[in-house]
Amino acid sequence: MTRTSYHHGALRDALIEACLRLIETEGIAAVSLRRVAREAGVSTAAPYHHFADRAALLATLSANGFERLGAELTAARAAADSPLAAVVALGETYVRFSREQPAYFRLMFRPELSQPDKHPTAMAAGEAAFGVLADAVADCVAAGLIEPERADTVTIAWWGIAHGLASLWLDGQLAKRAGLMHTTAPELVQNIIQACSALLGPRPHT
Repeated sequence: MTRTSYHHGALRDALIEACLRLIETEGIAAVSLRRVAREAGVSTAAPYHHFADRAALLATLSANGFERLGAELTAARAAADSPLAAVVALGETYVRFSREQPAYFRLMFRPELSQPDKHPTAMAAGEAAFGVLADAVADCVAAGLIEPERADTVTIAWWGIAHGLASLWLDGQLAKRAGLMHTTAPELVQNIIQACSALLGPRPHT
């Protein structure tokens, strides 16, 4: 039995939530407009009022995910008491986001599915989220903590560290390794990020 009482905005939100549930329970491969409609309890034609095809739906979710991530990164940066603390907080926030929003995270970095080149909103949201990290590194440069010529390298490296930890944790590998080390995944993440932050300062002159 399908539901027909959603108003215009609520229908779009219901379809997005249904898509997220499908990704969390069955994976991205399970997502189709027909399956999403069934999950939301609406007619199979209903999704087409908002999304031209599967890629358009996934692009909307990708954009939403990056917007949420960007907002959390911005808040973490603002709450930090120093430029270096801000960069550390961004790494921790990035990893935490992957744990709290696994469906979004799994999709956000699958451009072959969301096709950001055809959906500029998703691409812009991703660049904005990355920009928060770039700006935080720029603050470290201004404070004399990072040499200007290293800024771009440090930004990419820090993103890579955070993304790698997030992916390992999401796939269960980090928790497995933490168990072997007689610690927990959250503690291991914090220790790794803190250790890596020591590498952010200026290189010693030789």
